[in-house]
Amino acid sequence: MHNGTLLLVDDEAEIIKLMQIYLEHEGYRLLTARSGPEALDIAAKETVDLMVLDIMMPEMDGLEACIKIRETKKFPIIMLSAKSQEMDKITGLSLGADDYVTKPFSPLELVARIKSQLRRTRNYQGDSAAREDQILIDGLLINSAKHEVAVEGQPVKLTPREFAILELLARNCGQVLSMEQIFAKVWKEQYLDSNNTLMVHIRKIREKIEVNPRKPKYLKTVWGVGYKIEKGR
Repeated sequence: MHNGTLLLVDDEAEIIKLMQIYLEHEGYRLLTARSGPEALDIAAKETVDLMVLDIMMPEMDGLEACIKIRETKKFPIIMLSAKSQEMDKITGLSLGADDYVTKPFSPLELVARIKSQLRRTRNYQGDSAAREDQILIDGLLINSAKHEVAVEGQPVKLTPREFAILELLARNCGQVLSMEQIFAKVWKEQYLDSNNTLMVHIRKIREKIEVNPRKPKYLKTVWGVGYKIEKGR
């Protein structure tokens, strides 16, 4: 039984080896990557509890990798950099990093920072599990566990089918889903052009969640493609 899975990302083999020596002793399962693209690939395939990410890497630097990771992943990220300027630290933290360690670093300090981040994450696991059941988009709150919807704090009653459509679009916020995709996911059937069932459901959802259904804030039509829910501003 390990204490968690860490993804170590650095293009310097010596730095990776140094981190491995100390972190294996602490009982962590370690994954390693030598570049940003490799780190993204591993993070997409593996369950990662925390990432240690070097900023100065060729091909894709750590800041760009951090931005891409944060599009889909919430695990803590500790940035590593030879730079000690305050602006580099601020940039890293503003892009989604949780902590920052300057090279050359003390391995014991890095271990302490990792433990601190993991402890903080695990302390809020109960809360985060609840948050996983909730989607909040600019005043629209969807609770998957309770099958409840509220707009600006006001409860909205949706049918199970309407809820399924709204949740699907919300979980793919910002992406356009075609009628075929929505129908396949919600009805588990193939969509037929002559079938206007989905359009009727979309209209009913808008009537319930939109202030002005004719000019929807949330549930947008992308003509000739499908539907999407806009990201909050």
